[in-house]
Amino acid sequence: MKVRTADGVEIDASFFESKTKPRGAVLIAPAMSVAQAYYRPFCEWLASEGYACAVFDYRGTGLSREAAYRRSLRGYNADILDWAGLDCAAMIDALAERAPGVPLTWVGHSLGGQILGFLPNRERIAKAITVATGSGYWLENAPALRYRVWWLWYFVAPLALALYGYFPGARLRKVGDLPKGVFEQWRRWCLHPEYAVGDGEHVRAQFAAVRTPIVSLSFTDDELMSKRNTESIHGFYTNAPRTMKRFAPAQIGARRIGHFGFFRAAFEQPLWRAHLLPELA
Repeated sequence: MKVRTADGVEIDASFFESKTKPRGAVLIAPAMSVAQAYYRPFCEWLASEGYACAVFDYRGTGLSREAAYRRSLRGYNADILDWAGLDCAAMIDALAERAPGVPLTWVGHSLGGQILGFLPNRERIAKAITVATGSGYWLENAPALRYRVWWLWYFVAPLALALYGYFPGARLRKVGDLPKGVFEQWRRWCLHPEYAVGDGEHVRAQFAAVRTPIVSLSFTDDELMSKRNTESIHGFYTNAPRTMKRFAPAQIGARRIGHFGFFRAAFEQPLWRAHLLPELA
């Protein structure tokens, strides 16, 4: 279904209802360029466990990509602050209205955990759970990634943006198509040691203003985010109670988890049931 944001843009969202009165609500904030369909098995499972759940595509991506921009995002005006301050804010309100009177938990995957400081209505969130969330600063990325992102940030990205007017990630097989404003902002953050906070003291103050309890779930074999990335981004939430949980695949009897593995149905027992459900209770 469509959810209208404060500036009149309609984004595509999926809502999953519990068959019984919900004991809580969970909003999934996707990673960069990850379509909402990726999170469907996780959302369906949450609904089966008695939670109202919702997931969506940020404007300009997935099913929220307007028809006029299906072939090219050239000229499409959006940045990450729009995703957080408009799209995420609208989804928080929409889910809270569909599941009134129960606590709302924010589950932010990667980027979804980086943008808590930019949410204008975060007081409606009872708890935030971040999954594979780190700062994105390229010199703190997982070692195997650093050379590739150096090439991306300093050569591929500037050239692609100049040629196409947006980032043609689908064509380049890197990340996915992204509006120019989103990619330029993300690039700037990833090149700064303090990531988004590098944009100024007003951003530092926004992160420091977050007092929502945060639980971080990170993984030793994350191919994108290092332990330092993870510690860095959560360190900016200086006034939020933080619980940091880091898992090695062997701890849960798995060969691999990685940056995207948590949301796969194979991890229902060892991660969802064992480590997520207790945080929602």
